Amino acid sequence: MINSKHHIAIPPGATIREQLRDIGISQKEFAVRMGFSEKHISRLINGDVLLTHEVAIKLERVLGIPASFWNNLEALYQDSKIRVAEENEMDEDKKIARQFPYNKMAKLGWVEDTRKPAERVNRLREFFEVVRLAIIGDLGLPVVAWRQKDTVGANKYALMVWVQKARLEARSIETAPLNIEKLKSIIPSLRQMTKEDPEEFFPRLQTELAECGVALVVLPHLDGSFLHGAALKEKDHILLGVTVRGKYADVFWFSFFHELAHIILGHIKSDELLTDEEIKAREEAADSFAEASLIPPEKFAAFREEQDFSEEAIIAFANLVDIDPGIVLGRLNSEKILPFDQLTHLKKQYLL
Repeated sequence: MINSKHHIAIPPGATIREQLRDIGISQKEFAVRMGFSEKHISRLINGDVLLTHEVAIKLERVLGIPASFWNNLEALYQDSKIRVAEENEMDEDKKIARQFPYNKMAKLGWVEDTRKPAERVNRLREFFEVVRLAIIGDLGLPVVAWRQKDTVGANKYALMVWVQKARLEARSIETAPLNIEKLKSIIPSLRQMTKEDPEEFFPRLQTELAECGVALVVLPHLDGSFLHGAALKEKDHILLGVTVRGKYADVFWFSFFHELAHIILGHIKSDELLTDEEIKAREEAADSFAEASLIPPEKFAAFREEQDFSEEAIIAFANLVDIDPGIVLGRLNSEKILPFDQLTHLKKQYLL
């Protein structure tokens, strides 16, 4: 017998046991009369095996109760088991659903807005393409190269949501086979886009990457994820996802080139498990790649030596290296040469 809050599933074996007690037959004798082993009869009575049509006919002969009765009893038992399991699974999933940023997802239009716990569970199941939320952990997140900041207390459920949405969005992007050499060759073209508005560069950016085998997806930041970007291997392409956390262009472009580095440097493998030290080394390598791709190291070193970080000097240097001034300012901020509250008007804000 199994049960949930509102359902109970009693196996036909409980009725068989009552009949045996009423007529005074032991299970051992009953097994002989039925032509089964004692072990099989024990499992039948406990509901561990199906009461088949063949067994129903034998029960009719031995106990004098029509086979249709036993068949109906088994059907009711199987139906009740499903209802018990579904209710228990729903109760478990309701607890899990509370961990997801459902209100934010609904606000973004990723799921239907509802306050009913059961409906939230079903919408989340549809979103993650699973029959139960409890199995998401068994599936595991794909091997992902993340760019996160302030990760202490990061919400893994927000990360799961962001990655799943990126994967869903990437399905509509047609890509060529991955071509690393071609990807490297378009970096100068990508740098040029930093000086343009998103409406101008984004369609070209997405197209150029798709021609190299990379599906670019840009999604809003989810509170608690502390996520700037991610890259992962899908079945037939590489997914590169970037958030617009903070909405500043310099953050967007650094995150973009950071994730691009993971692809170019061969860090994206679907079956790879890394130590914390290996992950740290790869993140540092991706940071170095992004810095060098955006601003040539030798030229930035010369710029630093001048010790002139005025607005005019920053703009002049940006023109020299052919990049948006806000990215130069962002680099000066990250290296603590200039505080984040100075010359902020040089930084563009994206509303992708």
